[in-house]
Amino acid sequence: MSTTQQVLGTEAPGRVFRRIGQIWHGRMHVLHGGMPLSDYAWAIAFAVPYVCLFLAFVIYPICYGFFLGGSPKLYKELASDPHYVTAMINTIIYVGIGVNVKMAIAFLLSGFFMRKSWWTKSLLVLYILPWAMPALPAFMSIHWMLNGQWGFLNSILYELANFDGPYWLNDRWLGMASNISAYIWKNMPFWTVIFLAGRMAIPQELYEAAAIDGATSMRLFRHITVPLMAQLYLVSTLLSTIFSLGDFNSVFFVSGGGPAMSTEVLATLGIRYAFTIVDPQLGVAAVLTSLPLLVPLVVLLMHMLRKQEVQL
Repeated sequence: MSTTQQVLGTEAPGRVFRRIGQIWHGRMHVLHGGMPLSDYAWAIAFAVPYVCLFLAFVIYPICYGFFLGGSPKLYKELASDPHYVTAMINTIIYVGIGVNVKMAIAFLLSGFFMRKSWWTKSLLVLYILPWAMPALPAFMSIHWMLNGQWGFLNSILYELANFDGPYWLNDRWLGMASNISAYIWKNMPFWTVIFLAGRMAIPQELYEAAAIDGATSMRLFRHITVPLMAQLYLVSTLLSTIFSLGDFNSVFFVSGGGPAMSTEVLATLGIRYAFTIVDPQLGVAAVLTSLPLLVPLVVLLMHMLRKQEVQL
């Protein structure tokens, strides 16, 4: 029996039509998805502030950045600047060596920290401290440690081996090595923890079954750990590369881009153009030149994440 028939059977005719109208009016206030209009209104009211924040702090800065760095004259000026060419080469070296060495060591160290002894856990806490420290005091301490005259490192070399260490920050390649080493030291603990979590997610039954079949530690690593961790390793490497393209902390605070701007990367060169030379358009243009590498990395990363989501 329908709702209309139930109402007709229990109520007076005058009230019947009013009741039918109320039922029909209530149904008209329900959208196709089953949510009342009042709920949609509340949902929109709660979403509007977040949309406004997104537009104000994400969309607008990006669009304004493209507006500042959109003139072709800026890129002609960059191409004629020898410091820009040097910064481009340094960025490739900095990201290529820094990211790959960092991720490889972090992956190996994650296996070491899988040990269940108490001293390994204590060592892990100490190992994470460089990543947990603020960037400014960490990199500034490295800068003064590498001072060629009275820095801590050269003082230790002289005391132990009666050897006068080099002027680490007065040479381009020693300065680049210092920047890359500081970057690896600061960021490697984070990715070690990520890989450690990935290793802990691997079922231990796989290792136990393979060990019963006589597999050695190297074979366990090669045939179980590496295949199961490959996706995580690749996604983490892509993320780290994207982060590193915009990283300026280690270069800015360790070598300062010196000597004579020979260790600048695109991020620090953009800061120098924008704030030291007071040419924000040229600074934005210098940073935007990393987009031909950044955009494919982001697209590849999203494709891999979507592929992983489909597999799950």
